[in-house]
Amino acid sequence: MDASKAQSLRARRNDRDTAPQPDHSITDNDDHHDRLSRQFGAVSPDVHSHSADSVITLALFILAAALRFYRISFPDQVVFDEVHFGKFAAYYLRREFHFDVHPPLAKLINAFGGYLAGFDGHFKFDQIGDKYLENNVPYVGMRALPAIIGSLQVPLIYAIMRQSGYAPVIGVFSAALLLFDNAHIAQDRLILLDAPLILFMMLSLYSYIRFYKLRYNEFTAQWWAWLVATGVNLALTMSCKMVGLFTFMTIGTAVAWDLWKLLDIRRGLQIEHVARHFFARFFALILLPFGVYLFWFWVHFAILIRSGPGDVFMSSQFQQTLTGNPMLSNARDIQYFDTVTIAHKNTKALLHSHVERYPLKYDDGRISSQGQQVTAYPHNDTNNVWQIVPTKSIPDDDAKARTVQHKDTIRLLHVNTNSYLLTHDVASPLMATNEEFTTLAANDTSRYDDTLFELFLDEADGPDKTVKSQASWFRLVHKNTRVCMWTHSEPLPDWGFNQQEVNGNKNAMDKTCLWYVNELTPSPDSPDLDERLKPLPPRKVVKMSFLKKWLELQLQMLQQNAGLTQSHPYATGPINWPFLLQGISFWTKDEGQHQIYMIGNLVSWWGTILSISIFVGVLGADLLARRRGIYPIPSAVRNRLHHSTGFFVVAWACHYLPFFLMSRQLFIHHYLPAHVCACLVAGGVLNFVASETIQFPISHPGPLLTPKHFRPRMDNVVPKQARAVMGVLVAAMVVCFWWLSPLTYGTPGLTTAEVHARRLLPSWTLHFAK
Repeated sequence: MDASKAQSLRARRNDRDTAPQPDHSITDNDDHHDRLSRQFGAVSPDVHSHSADSVITLALFILAAALRFYRISFPDQVVFDEVHFGKFAAYYLRREFHFDVHPPLAKLINAFGGYLAGFDGHFKFDQIGDKYLENNVPYVGMRALPAIIGSLQVPLIYAIMRQSGYAPVIGVFSAALLLFDNAHIAQDRLILLDAPLILFMMLSLYSYIRFYKLRYNEFTAQWWAWLVATGVNLALTMSCKMVGLFTFMTIGTAVAWDLWKLLDIRRGLQIEHVARHFFARFFALILLPFGVYLFWFWVHFAILIRSGPGDVFMSSQFQQTLTGNPMLSNARDIQYFDTVTIAHKNTKALLHSHVERYPLKYDDGRISSQGQQVTAYPHNDTNNVWQIVPTKSIPDDDAKARTVQHKDTIRLLHVNTNSYLLTHDVASPLMATNEEFTTLAANDTSRYDDTLFELFLDEADGPDKTVKSQASWFRLVHKNTRVCMWTHSEPLPDWGFNQQEVNGNKNAMDKTCLWYVNELTPSPDSPDLDERLKPLPPRKVVKMSFLKKWLELQLQMLQQNAGLTQSHPYATGPINWPFLLQGISFWTKDEGQHQIYMIGNLVSWWGTILSISIFVGVLGADLLARRRGIYPIPSAVRNRLHHSTGFFVVAWACHYLPFFLMSRQLFIHHYLPAHVCACLVAGGVLNFVASETIQFPISHPGPLLTPKHFRPRMDNVVPKQARAVMGVLVAAMVVCFWWLSPLTYGTPGLTTAEVHARRLLPSWTLHFAK
């Protein structure tokens, strides 16, 4: 382009299109505004000091509480996942150990609510629809705590927007997107985990914004206070659910970007100074949160000191730390020639055999050995009894020498049919890749080697390697073929009486290959028979270090969480969530056609996803325009859009996109944290569309500022036309909320025609719609 054309092009640009000059101090426009503020003695406003903000905050809380507490006593029955989380609260109050894939904090909060309400843990929340009033459960008080926590989220979203420099009307609009959302209300008024999770997530965002605004007052007491508050809130978020990691990702992304800017040589900071910033954040945002996270597990273990339903997920050493665990009261040394029943750790089915044989030919055409069937059976039966036979010389008068030890080679004699357990290179009935298990007559010595099994204890690190009833988990590995005895829950056909198949698993280290001795009958020839028949004396619980217990539980949580892959009629993929293609049926009652269907407010959810789309579109168009030397957005407005609204978009992406990588069972309520972030995005985008102004300065001036750049102070002015549009949008949200409210509250009951009218999308699976 020649000089005359370039001059002509520049002449057509107005002030708005003028390209900004490079800033060698690498500061954003908020820096300029703060310097101006310092130059003229202005004080950066603390938005929460204004009485109007206080009134709005209080009003939002009252409205949110009113919507969440409305008829909170209905229904007086167990609803949806109250089956699980109400049950966990009861276990805490009874101090019985239980297992769950989630960290303990939110469950402890529910238990605390039950304690305050006077609940003693007697009710077990067994099934959806179980009656609360008939069982004297103070369920209203238990539901009240998450409802209060959920109510706090609405004024907090307003506070986040105000601290981020948006006008009160924009803050109210973002808050309204959450205030009138049916999905959040339905979730918050039940004994569930999401209300504290989302509150702590929002507090993390709020704390970090307050910290970032103090960046010109580094290492002051207030700077440290908000940095530490960010770390503590991050820890509390993750202590509720593992998805709190997504909040760590959000703050971590912002911190990494901030440190990257500090590292720039043009900032003029010494590397030692940058290192101070790094280690301050490392302490407050990694070490401190880890300590807080560990603390709630310490509380968890300190409360749950009694044996409970969660024992079976833990190691035998862990179980023996619990009062009343069967491993403490029933653990006896096993000796050769004792008769035992052997149970599978995962399915609890007992090793079983009977005279019936495998069919010669299976339905798929494969051929069996036609040997005696070996199965797993969940009920007591004389065909569950086996005798442990040695393969080496055993002294008659030395009880210790007769005990079964880790790595012993043994044989198992089925008592009723007088035949030895055997496996061989023949495919099992249900799995062609696994070996068939059968038996061999005791008087047949021709295949002796095929009846030999090595016994490996799962936990053989300690000095005592004796196999004990109830307390020892072990693997039985075939001496010749090296397969491990295994069973699974799929039943055999009718010819196997629908019992579980037992076969040889080639992966001998599979964690589901573990068995234990369930019942023990000492051999009449035992040299210490009289002593073994006496009742066992009470035993003290075994000590186990906190970190070892925590690590074992943490690994189990991750493993079990990844294993939640079963199908569910209301499970949905992440792609469906922002568009509300399907909800979840929480509860139904045929009489009166009542139902609670968890579904969001269409105006709120569709509006927020539209806002994210607009942000992406504006960002892309701006980048393309700037590539061509055109600057359509004022630099101050552009920076606020990128730094503030962009931060909210990152938060939304971090809380939503990772679900696409998960193979576990997912539901629409997993989107609720991301929806809150989307409400923040909607406010930022609306402000960008509606106003050409921003509020600044919003950061606190400090000693690091120098008066190099001056800009006049600006207020964020939202035109009346934009306020009118916002009013219409909020009114539409209110109408949608009111229309769907019978599905949110479960009352009043609706006729079939009324239910059908509320089925706003054909994919919604409402009850009583036909």
